[in-house]
Amino acid sequence: MINITVCIGSSCHIKGARQVVEQLQHLIAVNDLNDQVELGGTGCIGSCLGGVCVKVGTDCFSVTTDNVEEFFKENVINKLNIKN
Repeated sequence: MINITVCIGSSCHIKGARQVVEQLQHLIAVNDLNDQVELGGTGCIGSCLGGVCVKVGTDCFSVTTDNVEEFFKENVINKLNIKN
């Protein structure tokens, strides 16, 4: 199980957290990963970077609506060893 936590604090909200969450929900669904990926939200992660703060396990990333698909492929699909 991979846990993805998206910051929905005020700074990340302004940077597009809602859109990033929606894109992640879509990617989880189209890749049929509902039983392998848990997506959740949290307040400020404390790492206000250039984009929306997203944690995969303990690793923190800066994700935007422009790079969410690449982020998902590299940090979810590849970690699950899914051939896509």
